[in-house]
Amino acid sequence: MSVSRISALGAIALSGALALSACASENNGAQPGTGSTGAGGASSAAGDCFSGDLKAEGSSAQKNAIDEAIKAYQTACADANIDYQPTGSGAGIKQFIAKQVDFAGSDSALKTVPKDGKIEAQDAKAACGSDAWNLPMVTGPIAIAYNVKGVDKLVLNAEVAAKIFDGKITAWNDPAIAALNKGVTLPSTPIKVFFRSDESGTTENFTKYLKAAAPDAWSYETGKKWTGKGEGKEKSAGVATATKNQDGGITYVELSYAQQNQLPMAQIDTGSGPVALTAESAGKTIATAKQTGTGNDLALKIDYATKEAGAYPIVLVTYEVVCSKYADAATGKKVKSFLKTFSSDEVQKGLEAKGYAPLPTEVATKVKTAVDAIS
Repeated sequence: MSVSRISALGAIALSGALALSACASENNGAQPGTGSTGAGGASSAAGDCFSGDLKAEGSSAQKNAIDEAIKAYQTACADANIDYQPTGSGAGIKQFIAKQVDFAGSDSALKTVPKDGKIEAQDAKAACGSDAWNLPMVTGPIAIAYNVKGVDKLVLNAEVAAKIFDGKITAWNDPAIAALNKGVTLPSTPIKVFFRSDESGTTENFTKYLKAAAPDAWSYETGKKWTGKGEGKEKSAGVATATKNQDGGITYVELSYAQQNQLPMAQIDTGSGPVALTAESAGKTIATAKQTGTGNDLALKIDYATKEAGAYPIVLVTYEVVCSKYADAATGKKVKSFLKTFSSDEVQKGLEAKGYAPLPTEVATKVKTAVDAIS
């Protein structure tokens, strides 16, 4: 499936077609995320609302987004307790396969090829007793964030970025950086690279970009585990904080974390001129994605080497990895109910201020269909 058109700037991930209700109110029709409330300032929701616990973990890239969805759901469904732990995509998938969580957040789809003698998609299917689906829920642009005293604007390309993160360019006034930043005074400050020490879908998507766009400069394989140079820090918050506290620091991190830490972000030149990271520029890259899964498995393939004018190429899609049919029907109803709220137009529009970018309506429509099919 070729994703042909991107929604306008200001729309947020999975907007438009995903105006889904999750909790129908017994008395006033209130739903999670609508802002309608019943007595005592909370919705008297019944209908699809569940009571009890729902447990998930995984991607830290989507933490700020899923926190908003949880808040909206629990405001309307006061008896629901949703616990999401941002342990990283790799940990989330492992816990899902081990049946320790009800769904996982992952910044890459389940692997369909062997790794270390295992195939994630097969293991997830075995754990579910049914097909496991990858449901794209949030688009998180990945920033190359930096902290260099006196440098408020920076342009990089894939080759130079690859050499920086591989430790081959070690000072900020290196001629290769200077060539992309004519007129900018670059200090001789040493470059300090920070990377994710935990297994991370952000790492995987960033290395996919380096490998696709600068294959001669980045010789490593892609994956959730970092293989370049630098100093490791745990999770997105760890690398963002370390960069903020280090003159000369640089990292790869989701837009929302760069914004929270007030870190400047490099513009990326793909060959069509420098492109700043915005919802619109990231969305242009998502518009080139193709569905690689079948049916309600909505795994996407992103063109990280895109040269489309105005397209920011370093993006990730966070999937909610779910069972298509849960062995425990009650669990399936809980997952379905919450994901209806997460994918709703009301909640998704609220994510714009959190640093997330839009998915095309064509993808949103398919997510709606898949969520409705969970049982």
